[in-house]
Amino acid sequence: MARVKRGKAHLKKRKQLLKRTKGYKWGRKSKIKLAKTAVLKAGVYAYRDRRVKKRDFRRLWQIRINAACRLEGISYSRFINLLKKSKVEIDRKVLADLAMNNPEIFKAIVAEVNPVRKDGAPDPATRSQKS
Repeated sequence: MARVKRGKAHLKKRKQLLKRTKGYKWGRKSKIKLAKTAVLKAGVYAYRDRRVKKRDFRRLWQIRINAACRLEGISYSRFINLLKKSKVEIDRKVLADLAMNNPEIFKAIVAEVNPVRKDGAPDPATRSQKS
């Protein structure tokens, strides 16, 4: 049986690896051993940071909503609680965008869910009645 030489396949694999390391610094872009570890590590970072990005954006949205809520005289946690009780299904991403780019619409949402009037007295329509 003839011997199978894998020269072409081996070179193709190396070429693909070096293609993925384009833009890397020093030996990580040209030396096979360093390139292989660099690509593996880059994949680990990419996987991890796709999840971290979601956390970071959620934190940013919360900070923006909180700042806008404080201007309206309500805390972030109370506002979110009132949204849930009012069954308003606007997510934090949209709320943060409204707070930044359309503050008048955000004020309307706060006014809609907040039962406290401007003078500080509770709204009689939303007050719970005790029997």
